[in-house]
Amino acid sequence: MIIKLKKKFIVINMVLAAFVLNISFFFIAASTYQRLSVESMQALEQSFVKIVPSEPSGNNPAVPPKDNSLLMEALTFNVKLSDNQQTMTLIGDNIDYDDATLHKIVNSCLEQAKPSGILIDYHLRYLVRKSTYATEIAFYDLTNDIHTMTTLVKNLIFVEIGALAAFFLISLFLSRWALKPLELSWNQQKQFIADASHELKTPLTVILANTDILTSHSTDTIQNQIKWLEYIQVEATHMHKLVNDLLFLANADAFREKPVFSKVNLSDAVWNCYLPFETVVFEQGKILNCNIESEIYISADESKLKQLILILLDNACKYTDNNGQIIVSLTQKQEKAYFTVTNEGAPIASEHLPHLFERFYRADESRTRETGGYGLGLSIAKAITDMLQGKISVTSNTEVGTTFIVIFPMNK
Repeated sequence: MIIKLKKKFIVINMVLAAFVLNISFFFIAASTYQRLSVESMQALEQSFVKIVPSEPSGNNPAVPPKDNSLLMEALTFNVKLSDNQQTMTLIGDNIDYDDATLHKIVNSCLEQAKPSGILIDYHLRYLVRKSTYATEIAFYDLTNDIHTMTTLVKNLIFVEIGALAAFFLISLFLSRWALKPLELSWNQQKQFIADASHELKTPLTVILANTDILTSHSTDTIQNQIKWLEYIQVEATHMHKLVNDLLFLANADAFREKPVFSKVNLSDAVWNCYLPFETVVFEQGKILNCNIESEIYISADESKLKQLILILLDNACKYTDNNGQIIVSLTQKQEKAYFTVTNEGAPIASEHLPHLFERFYRADESRTRETGGYGLGLSIAKAITDMLQGKISVTSNTEVGTTFIVIFPMNK
C-alpha cells in the first residue's frame, strides 16, 4: 500500500509539473512567435515608404520611415506590378532569388488572393498593397525567425527534460518524507492488530479449552466442574478489559473520545484516587507516601483525569519491589500543576524509556506476565494526557527509581 501511494504521489507530481511547464513554455513560445510576427509585419509596412509611390499625377513626396531600425535588421524586398500585372519591377537589392524563382514567388502570392500571408515553401511573409495604377508586394525573409523559433523550442524541450528530471528527484524525496508518518502509522497499526490478536488469542484459547472440558462432562454437576467455569470467568473478564482498552484507544485515535472540560479540583481528585490504594499497597507489603498540595485547580474532564491517576498508581504498585516505597506528589509551579508518581524498584533501561507509551510495549515480558498486564495502561495514560492538553514523561535510575511526571496547565 505504501509503495503504491509513493508511486501515485510521484506520478501526480510529475503530471502536474509537466502540465505547468508545458503551459508556461507554450505561452513563452506563443509570445515569441507573436512578437516576431508583429516585427515582421512592421518591417513590411515600413518597406512601402522606401520609395515614392508611382502615381501619374500630383507631386507626392516620399514619406520617410518613422523608424528604420527594423528595416536595417530585417531582410525585406518589394515587387511592383503594373495594373495589368504583366510588368514586374523589383525594388531592393537584398535578394538572392533568380528571375524564374521570383516569378514563382509572386505567382504563389497572387494565387492565395490574400492581402497578407506566409509562403511556407519559400520561408517568406508577404504584404500586398494595391493602388489604382499598380500593385506592390512586400516580402520578408522568415529564415531568421524560423531559426529563432526552432532554437527556442529546442531549448524549451531541453529545459523541460531537465526540469522534469529534477522534479522526479524532488518528488522521490518528498514522497519518502511526506509519507514517512503515514508509513509509521501504517506499521504501527499492523503491529497493533497483530498484538491485539495475540493478546485475545490466549484468553480465547483458555475459554475454548475449558468449554471443551465442560462439554465432555455434560452429565456432571456444576459444583464438580466449578473451577473450569471460574477459569472461563477470569479469562472473559481479562478479555472484556482488553477489549474496552482497545476500544478506548481506537476512539481516541479517531477523536471520538472527546473530553468534557470543567473546573476540577486536582488536589481532591488525587486524594480520591490515593486513599483507596493505601489498603492495596499495605496488603502488598509496600509503603505509600504523598505530598499533595491543596486547592490546585485545572480545566479537565474529571472522570478521565481520575482514570489517568489510577493507571499511574496501579502501574507503580505493580512494579514496586517488596518493602519498596511509592511517592505521590502534586505541586504547583509557574502556572502549571505537576503530578508525579515515583516507585522504587529495578530501573528501566534507557533504550526502553522512549517506547513505554507505545501500545503492547513491554520492557520486561516476564514481569508483565506476572502482573497480568497487556501493555496498554501507559498508552491510555498518554492518550488521556493528550486529551487534557497536558504532557507526560518518564525518568528512571537506580538512585530514585521510576518517576512518571504529568504536567497540566493551570485553570485560568
